[in-house]
Amino acid sequence: MPEASGDDQIRAAGALAWRPGPSGPQLALVHRPKYDDWSYPKGKSEPGEHPLMTAIREVAEETGLRVVIGRSLRPSVYEVGGRPKYVRYWVARVTGSAGFMPGHEVDQLDWADAAEVASRLSYQRDVALLDEFGSHPADSAPLILLRHAEAGVRCAGAADLERPLGEQGTADAKLLASLLAAYAPRRVLSSAAERCLATVRPYAEAAGLAIEIEPALTVAGGRQPGAEAARFAEWQVAELAASGESAVLCVHRENLPRLANAARAALGTGPDDGPPLAKGAFIVLQSAAGKLVGAERHDLVS
Repeated sequence: MPEASGDDQIRAAGALAWRPGPSGPQLALVHRPKYDDWSYPKGKSEPGEHPLMTAIREVAEETGLRVVIGRSLRPSVYEVGGRPKYVRYWVARVTGSAGFMPGHEVDQLDWADAAEVASRLSYQRDVALLDEFGSHPADSAPLILLRHAEAGVRCAGAADLERPLGEQGTADAKLLASLLAAYAPRRVLSSAAERCLATVRPYAEAAGLAIEIEPALTVAGGRQPGAEAARFAEWQVAELAASGESAVLCVHRENLPRLANAARAALGTGPDDGPPLAKGAFIVLQSAAGKLVGAERHDLVS
């Protein structure tokens, strides 16, 4: 996803928050009295805040809505007061509401059928997002492939699979719990290595989910698994992708690219030729009706 450059860039995020309606998806629109405009809920990122968290927080603050993040949309890049503003957007399914409270920034919340939204929007850049929203089904399922966080030093005599997370990795696992919660995967699968289990344990505990340990996903001592085990792991991931279940898998640097490409092939698309993921980074493949409808990468700091 391209980004504008410059240290003075204004970073923001928002969402096209939707709910099912009688004739299809309905989108949440907000009115800002300062500008007398109608747009999607969005806002500036706080210092050090991940854009996923910005999008969820801003939707909640402006509308009272709770959402689950879906596929990403193209960013909006424009100038505000002579400074570049870069706004990231996602499709987001509404899961609940704490109640809308009018304020000085947003004084009205309205719902409109997708077919009617364009006539309500104040900016052409938001109309372009609406076109992209309509290019695929509103609802999609995430398959998240996560590289484990930073591991600590292995204790003398301990097996490689027992190596725990280090101090930074433990802190990153807590942050990952919030980032994964943005997508709300309903299954948590992991390599048998403790560093993988510990990476997803905070999310699993917060979500009330059991971690499913999959030996075929395990890499020990940095060695690639045998050909038969590798093929079985690829088959497992491909089956999971094709099923349309929402899930997160925590695996290793050595097998993550192969597993991600198996999932992509199952969803009817080619391999990912992007660079290797950093520790604690993840790929999100969004699917609908057995097809890939969105793919993105996230680092812990984005």
